[in-house]
Amino acid sequence: MALAYYVTRLSSGKDEEGNRHDTGLAILEFGRAFPNEAIRSLHITADGEAIFVRLHDNKAGFMKSHRNHYACHLIEPGRVRVLPLPNAKGFSVEFLDAPTQNGTFIFSSEKEAAEVSLWLLDNYVSVADREMEADAPVPARDVNPDQAK
Repeated sequence: MALAYYVTRLSSGKDEEGNRHDTGLAILEFGRAFPNEAIRSLHITADGEAIFVRLHDNKAGFMKSHRNHYACHLIEPGRVRVLPLPNAKGFSVEFLDAPTQNGTFIFSSEKEAAEVSLWLLDNYVSVADREMEADAPVPARDVNPDQAK
């Protein structure tokens, strides 16, 4: 009976707390897939099936669990669409470069969902748009002589 219990626990892939995800494995897999990207933080969905990654240079990544490994995806600027859900703890995502990764993602808190959606929205602005914004001249303000004193 003890052997059956042990085998059942191993096959479920859950740890002592009931979590099916292994963030250590996820970090290693993302590092193998993108060795030149440094991970800043991770947010895991409530079901543990997906992990959103914030990288050091404000880029974002995504990992989807496939039982013993993760499919890793680096989100290119301007190549993701985020749609709100009635539940504030989640959102729906459409990856334009990887449609097989599309889905609805629910987090354990509204704060986590909001933070990840901000990462994705920041990543939504394309590099060309950022360069145009940086090169745009700063509008000169009219200064009258009274303000100059």
